[in-house]
Amino acid sequence: METSQFEAVKVSIKQDNTGYVLTLRIHPDELPEVIMRDFVGSRYVAVLVRINDEERPMNREDELGRDMVRFSGMLCRDPNFWEFLADAGEIFDKSEKEATQWISSRLKVKSRSDIQKSQTAIDQMMRIKQEFNAWKMQKD
Repeated sequence: METSQFEAVKVSIKQDNTGYVLTLRIHPDELPEVIMRDFVGSRYVAVLVRINDEERPMNREDELGRDMVRFSGMLCRDPNFWEFLADAGEIFDKSEKEATQWISSRLKVKSRSDIQKSQTAIDQMMRIKQEFNAWKMQKD
């Protein structure tokens, strides 16, 4: 079995009546000649692994954890989040400090940076995000 390996960049994705159409950009030096010679409509088995800035395979769980840490910081600085917590009776003083303490207490972490170390904290942070977004939609 002959395999081809190359780096590609996702350019677009769309849906038609038969499924999804994924468009990848491949540098001319990376494109295997055998693929160029194959006819349009050739079928392939594809294995894609997203790479990080260090050219290494990305661990999506780590990425989600970092996203939740960043999101928790944004939430704690958001006056709308303070209002959300106050409406729920979770805090009395609408401030970043109160929101930060509430997040730490709710997720059982010493600091927000610890969120990425706990799958339970990540899951809870995602639920908080959903609840806050639902609250915002209801307020509008």
